[in-house]
Amino acid sequence: MKNSVIVVGAGGAGLVAALNAHKSGAKVIVITKEYPTRSQTSMAQGGINAALSNIEEDSIELHVQNTLKSAHGLANIDAVNFLCQSAPEAVMWLDSIGVPFSRTKENKIAQRKLGGAYAARACYAQDYTGLKILHTLYDRCLAEGIEILNERYLLEFITCFDKDKPFVSGVSVLNKRDGEVEIYEAQSVVVATGGYSRVFHNYSTNSVASSGDGIASAFRAGARVSDMEFIQFHPTALKNSSILISESARGAGGYLVNSMGDRFTNELAPRDEVARAINDEILKGNDVFLDIRHLGEEFIKNELPQEAKLAKLYENIDPVYDLIPIKPAAHYTMGGIEVDENSSTCIDGLYAVGECANHKVHGANRLGGNSLLELIVFGKQAGESAAKYAKNFDKTTDMSGQKNIADEQIREIKEHKNKINFYAKQRELGELFYKYVGIKRDKLSLQNVLNEVIKIKKDLQKMGVSDKTKEYNTNLIEFLEFKNMLELCELILISALSRQESRGAHFRVDAPNINEKFEAHTVVSKERVVSYEN
Repeated sequence: MKNSVIVVGAGGAGLVAALNAHKSGAKVIVITKEYPTRSQTSMAQGGINAALSNIEEDSIELHVQNTLKSAHGLANIDAVNFLCQSAPEAVMWLDSIGVPFSRTKENKIAQRKLGGAYAARACYAQDYTGLKILHTLYDRCLAEGIEILNERYLLEFITCFDKDKPFVSGVSVLNKRDGEVEIYEAQSVVVATGGYSRVFHNYSTNSVASSGDGIASAFRAGARVSDMEFIQFHPTALKNSSILISESARGAGGYLVNSMGDRFTNELAPRDEVARAINDEILKGNDVFLDIRHLGEEFIKNELPQEAKLAKLYENIDPVYDLIPIKPAAHYTMGGIEVDENSSTCIDGLYAVGECANHKVHGANRLGGNSLLELIVFGKQAGESAAKYAKNFDKTTDMSGQKNIADEQIREIKEHKNKINFYAKQRELGELFYKYVGIKRDKLSLQNVLNEVIKIKKDLQKMGVSDKTKEYNTNLIEFLEFKNMLELCELILISALSRQESRGAHFRVDAPNINEKFEAHTVVSKERVVSYEN
């Protein structure tokens, strides 16, 4: 079909891209492996940053300064300026389409202060901000008649060549419902598949679906990735489940205390600093707690209802009266698919947006409240860029044989000798990553984990699926996710080994200081060549 755009992923970034591609005149299909309302965007609780006129002491310039400071020298100034200058318009657009933001007594959009911010800048909807944005975007897509194909698992991005330069021509997916491979042709594709922090397995705040499928598939297709070593640990995940407790709880005045009841850090410092401070307390043998009791029952009920519910459900405590036991957990991945100022990858017609992409606005450490903003601002850009490219598309494509290729790959996996349980390997890898590729790292440990990853990759032929059926074969899907995560684990490790310094979320105990030599982005090509580029 002429002038068609495929969006892979139906979280906030994908739905914004779909709406804007549709508005630009393209025929849009959204493909998602679950359902839009289950996407990771729904877990973003704290708010979306924008320097509105509500707060006199705030400005776009201060928003830029906070973002650059948090990025530790690795953000692109032009991209950050674009992000922050676009923020007020982005929030006003969300307000205009029906996002139910909390309000002040003057009926202005309510804002709260998050870590690393000079002012109360995060526009919020109680502590359900991402969820309410997501549901509103989904409603808009349905109202516009945008086609959404649920329960399709991404296999590969299909590319063709024009004078030896690759361009995207479609995608292959596995229909989870009937187990059949499906091929979709399009003139341009937007990748909006989310991040990869689930490589930490049970030590992540993210959904089990955050397996980095889009990044791995784009990398195999020839896209470059960058800054894969930068993984943000959220300071306050529930101790026993890694369920996120929003930064809004600290923004409202919550304290961090140790076993002795002592406050030991600035609760509103950037996330990398707070996470390391909590980790140090735990290594000393102390438990760490979030204390919001002093905020009062009425405030907690009205402003932090989700946090109270999660604490009761997963820790069996009532935060109105009890301390909340917490630990840091992998939360957000700053690295991803390398994109330019138009959200385009190095493959013609392939665009990326959201957590799977690297727009170079987060650098070494994302500022809280900027992730929701990024998906609105760059989602609009990606959708418009993809639609423009599709409209002007004039290349010849050949999709013949693509279904046979994908069918054969699935058949081979089902024939693997199931001698090694990949679920056990996945758990082991999560443990290794949390201990040695987490908040603190060193060369020897990183190399040892890389050796283990390489060994597991070599043993993949000995791992397989016990379920050979076609319909709703979750065993097969989870194996495919595991393969993608292994690919990303290797990229994370070679990037972390290459960066011999400490910067933001990447802390090397054997190189504890910033080194100006590494004030550039770590870029990895398909050939596993690591380079540093500004």
